[in-house]
Amino acid sequence: MKITLNGDPFEVAGPLTVSALLAQLGIDPRRVAVEHNLVVLKRAMYEQTRITEGDHIEIVNFVGGGSLSSPPIKS
Repeated sequence: MKITLNGDPFEVAGPLTVSALLAQLGIDPRRVAVEHNLVVLKRAMYEQTRITEGDHIEIVNFVGGGSLSSPPIKS
């Protein structure tokens, strides 16, 4: 089955759920946001949402950053 994954053509076996796709790709579902056909899914919906031929999936990783220290205080 052909889908579009992060803007690129991608082939997967049969209809599957978002959870199954993430598992196949080795992606931890707690660390990503998933958009299915322009709809951002709540994590609770990953197991229920079926991916079918021609669907568009975007998977975005959460990235942390920044500094834990406070900026210097000027007196």
